[in-house]
Amino acid sequence: MIADVFIKRPVTAIVISIVIVLVGIIAMSTLPISQYPDITPPTVSITGSYIGADAQTVEQTTTTAIETQVNGTPGMSYISSNSTGSGQSSITVTFDIGTNIDIATLDVQNRVSVAEPTLPEIVRRLGITVRKRNPSIFMALALYSPNGTHDATFLGNYANIYLKDALLRVKGVGDIFSVGDDFSMRVWLNPEKLASMGMTPADVTAALAEQNLQIAAGSVGGTPQPSNQAFEYNILTNSRINRKEDFENLIVRTNPQTGNMVYLRDVARVELAKFNYGNNPFVNGKRSLHAALSCSWCQCPRYKRRCYEDTG
Repeated sequence: MIADVFIKRPVTAIVISIVIVLVGIIAMSTLPISQYPDITPPTVSITGSYIGADAQTVEQTTTTAIETQVNGTPGMSYISSNSTGSGQSSITVTFDIGTNIDIATLDVQNRVSVAEPTLPEIVRRLGITVRKRNPSIFMALALYSPNGTHDATFLGNYANIYLKDALLRVKGVGDIFSVGDDFSMRVWLNPEKLASMGMTPADVTAALAEQNLQIAAGSVGGTPQPSNQAFEYNILTNSRINRKEDFENLIVRTNPQTGNMVYLRDVARVELAKFNYGNNPFVNGKRSLHAALSCSWCQCPRYKRRCYEDTG
C-alpha cells in the first residue's frame, strides 16, 4: 500500500509534500487569473432598417441576403435573425468561446459589405450597423418625467443626444440599446386626395428626394484657378429642409400648361413627431424611455436595475 510507504518513511513524505507546495507556489505566480472569465460566447450584432416594409419583405430582401454571405465566417457557431413588421432586421452571429471578437467583427463587416450591393436602395442609404455585443444585460435604465412636464418623445431625443453618448464613454460599457426615438418629420399622405389628382406616393417620395438635398455649391474666385481676384468666397445654399412649414410648401407637381402647382400640404399632413411608434414603455404608469446597457465582454456577477427620474 502507498500509505504504508509514507508511514514507514516519514522523510520521503515530508520531501514530497515540500515539492508539491513549491510546485503550487510556482503555478500560482505563472497561471493567469481572471475575476470574470469568458464563459459567454462572443456575439456580433447586425442591424438594418427597411422603412415601410413588412416582416416578410424585410426577411426576403434584407435578412436572407445578409445571412447568405455571413454564414460560414471563421469561428462562427450559429446565426439567428429576427425581422419585424416595423422594417427592422436584426441578425446575431454567435462565435465559439475563445474567438477573438475584434477579428470576428472585422470578418463579419467584410462579408456584410459583399451583401450590400444586393440590398434595397433605402436599406443601403440608411446603412447596415455591425457591432460586437455582449448578450448579457448589465443594467436597465428608465428615464421619465414624474410631473409630466416632458413627453416620451422629448425624453427619448434628450437621452439619445446627451445620456447615451456619456454612458458609452464609461469604462466597461460595450453597447447601449435604447428604446427611445429621435424626432422625425412625418408625412401622412391622404390617399383620396392623391387619387383625385392622379398622383401616387412614389411621386411624393421623388419630390422629397429631389428638393431636400444638402448640396456642395463650391466657391467663387481665388485659387487654384488663375484669377486676378484676391479673395475666395464659399457659396452657401439653403437646400436642406428642416422646418415643418418648409415641408408643407414643398412643390410635388406642376402643370406646365396651366401653371398650377400642387404643394405637399394639399395631399398630406406634416408633423414633427417620433421616428417610430412601435415602442411605448411605461414606468409607474407614466410614459418613459428604457435603455439596456451591456458590458464590454465580461461576465457580470448579477443584473441590476435602476430608475432615473427627470427632475423637470
